[in-house]
Amino acid sequence: MLDRIKNIISYYDETASSFADKIGVPRSSISHILTGRNKPSLDFILKLFEAFPDINLHWFLYGKGTMHTISNKEKEQGPNKEIKTKNEINIRNSVAVKNIVIFYEDGTFESYLPKI
Repeated sequence: MLDRIKNIISYYDETASSFADKIGVPRSSISHILTGRNKPSLDFILKLFEAFPDINLHWFLYGKGTMHTISNKEKEQGPNKEIKTKNEINIRNSVAVKNIVIFYEDGTFESYLPKI
């Protein structure tokens, strides 16, 4: 696990102190872990995965698989979310618009009536 922590620090081009700051643990904790004096606590691991959600937990704990859960190719493409266009949005036709009023910060307003 120590090697994998070093890999993460190196991959993200962090120093031990900047890595500690980024995950929100004392700098001495990182120092003690990197020298082998202490093992990472559950709190340390949870904070690491909160700061770096793309790290593969299975890889970190067991050393199996790839370092990242999402490949770089998938990251570049981004999520495949559907974007609804103006025409696709469901509009309830059961309620008719009676009046539209726009209030301005200076206390004035404008009222619009639909053309029927």
